[in-house]
Amino acid sequence: MNTKNLETVSTNDGWRLPSGTPSLQEVNRTIAVPKGLSFWRKLLAFSGPGYLVAVGYMDPGNWATDLAGGSQFGYSLLSVILISNLMAILLQALCAKLGIVTGRDLAQACRDHYSKRTAMILWFLCEIAICACDLAEVIGSAIALNLLFKIPLVWGVCITALDVLAIMYLQNKGFRYIEALVVTLILTIGACFLAEIIFSQPNLMGVLAGFVPKFEIIKNPEMLYVAIGILGATVMPHNLYLHSSIVQTRKYEQTDEGKAEAIKFATLDSTIALMFALFINAAILIVAAATFHSRGQHEVAEIQDAYKLLSPMLSVPVASTLFALALLASGQNSTLTGTLAGQIVMEGFLNIRLRPWLRRLMTRLIAIVPAVICTALYGESATAKLLILSQVILSLQLSFAVIPLIMFTGDRIKMGRFVNPTWVKILAWTTAAIIVALNVKFLLDYFGIARWITGLFD
Repeated sequence: MNTKNLETVSTNDGWRLPSGTPSLQEVNRTIAVPKGLSFWRKLLAFSGPGYLVAVGYMDPGNWATDLAGGSQFGYSLLSVILISNLMAILLQALCAKLGIVTGRDLAQACRDHYSKRTAMILWFLCEIAICACDLAEVIGSAIALNLLFKIPLVWGVCITALDVLAIMYLQNKGFRYIEALVVTLILTIGACFLAEIIFSQPNLMGVLAGFVPKFEIIKNPEMLYVAIGILGATVMPHNLYLHSSIVQTRKYEQTDEGKAEAIKFATLDSTIALMFALFINAAILIVAAATFHSRGQHEVAEIQDAYKLLSPMLSVPVASTLFALALLASGQNSTLTGTLAGQIVMEGFLNIRLRPWLRRLMTRLIAIVPAVICTALYGESATAKLLILSQVILSLQLSFAVIPLIMFTGDRIKMGRFVNPTWVKILAWTTAAIIVALNVKFLLDYFGIARWITGLFD
């Protein structure tokens, strides 16, 4: 069927176009979920996609905001990390539901619902977001390689591109191998920061109090700015596309009962995995608060500064090395899943089918070339600014992924019996409104527009 005919097709299931080739066709429905398994064995069979998604919530872009929040305001912004994580749990659950029920990932759903022009615009915006996200991830990995092995940043960025070879090798062996690598790297990050927390000896009551939301966060402009940065760095648009695709790697019964069970276990998988992400993000902020804020170092926002100060201030020689090792695992994990997300977005929006190695190479180059150029031009002195810039670009894209997701999963014609109940719709739209409002505020402040508007009335 040619494109011209596709534009005129209408279906009776709520989609403008019929469902096409499954997302990530070479691994679609390749992991069997046998009948008669116990609850725990079935949970294990469905576990994996949530961890690939969780790495996006602990990528190097989060490190800069968490370090800034902890060093400037102590434990106060832990509540923002908690709320952001709860929003992420809800949105990722909706992604899993969309993929399982419709057989479409979010990119395919946008292509099949919107006009070709609108879908192309959404694809372009999403590619920019993936480039921005990858910029943060590869720079984070390059910084870690520089700190650990003194490798120049530009060469470090190029080395991170080798993850595409790892994906090609592991995906040929089976998708479970990719999931195993990601989980291993997550456990490495978690172990490093568990050690950092033990070394830094945080105030337990202060930590618990930090998880309680405070009105001061809204009243204090500086605190609000960092809080919005934490939110912007936590909820990643490419994760929404990624999750809706990789949940389809499981082979479950294509009945209402089979889909309901798949939704339940996929939601449990992503929720448990995102609790690991909550621990990592909270741990970064806690270590920054206990190490830097408590000793009067309130301006530690750059990763390199944190690395240099950790060991001397904690009197633990290995502390800085563990910090850099966790950063390397975080960056490499994120670039690995970012490559998969780029592949899903290109396939989903453009409906193109290329050889797997060529497709991955194209999506990797689209993302990594800007990172190489920026690092070569600005070098180490501007890495923190580049990380912040990447979060600004991500905030621009976020609403263009969140709003369609909530619309599709709230459409009874598209979702049938699996449509979002009223309470979920209220929570989802409230989450979207908060994300959009805070990110607009972040952008206005970043570009100085808010101060200019305020000045008009002074």
